[in-house]
Amino acid sequence: MVYEVELISPAEKDELFDKYQDRFLYTKKAEIYGCCIKLLTDQQYVAERWSDNFYTMGENIRSHGRIVVLTEPSEGLKVKYDPMTKTAFLYNFDYYGWIKSLALAVTGDVLEDEHRIYHVHGAAIDVMGKGVSIIAPSRTGKTTHAWGLLRMKEARLVTDDWYFVRLSDKRPLAFGSEKNCYTEGDIADIWTEYRKLIDKAQFDNKGRAIVNVRWIVGEGGVIPMTTIYHVIMLKRDNSDNTIVRRLTPEEGLAYLMAHDFCNPHQLVRDERKMDIRKSFYRRLLENSTVHMVNTVQTPQESQEAIRDIIRE
Repeated sequence: MVYEVELISPAEKDELFDKYQDRFLYTKKAEIYGCCIKLLTDQQYVAERWSDNFYTMGENIRSHGRIVVLTEPSEGLKVKYDPMTKTAFLYNFDYYGWIKSLALAVTGDVLEDEHRIYHVHGAAIDVMGKGVSIIAPSRTGKTTHAWGLLRMKEARLVTDDWYFVRLSDKRPLAFGSEKNCYTEGDIADIWTEYRKLIDKAQFDNKGRAIVNVRWIVGEGGVIPMTTIYHVIMLKRDNSDNTIVRRLTPEEGLAYLMAHDFCNPHQLVRDERKMDIRKSFYRRLLENSTVHMVNTVQTPQESQEAIRDIIRE
């Protein structure tokens, strides 16, 4: 983890609110899968990106969690999190991608504890009524291949980054969480269909932009939920000549656990939370087909391998 997470008490949270209350120049409320998450910040660019990224929640709705984003050089790059009140103080974050992921992590903490609704740092695409989830460590192609699948006429986007899951006796249901996508500009170098979208986007200092992919795929190309049938994990391993391999649920779970569930943004990592996540992922994988794709080939070749799994 690049940033430090320090767990604090509700009393310490109150002290921090008293200390910084005159710094909250911008406040916004987002609706994230039924939760009201409130942003408080002294940074205009964070407030603007938050509004573009998330659905808006009415100001009269009480918040379930809070994200406080501040510039405070003496603190370094740090998160102070109160798990009792679901309040996170983010210090000196200049990368919006981490800010929005931590907002989703707070939401996940609320839902995981109180409603048995779970969260996955992964993409979910609906292809002809069957959900395909791509779960992968950073830099192995999760977003590239989610957007690659979205080029299929039969495909519709649920999310390219993070989704919430309801489990039952039937197949898992995956629900989207963001209004718009936060993506890198080089996606149009790989899939030229997105060039018009990327050319009109306004990129931040990290080379990323919040974009409305509906402009390319149409309003019907983005949907709120899907039923998960396939879980596809990615790796990039030049020492392995196998491109596609079917995994058992236990093999898939072992891979996820070895890579921190492919989610660096877990605010609480105690034994209870890890057991909850381990149990959830086991059930998710037991109710899906599970494959590993080694993305050492070109994006186009890896994409074809992923589509072959779906066609089966």
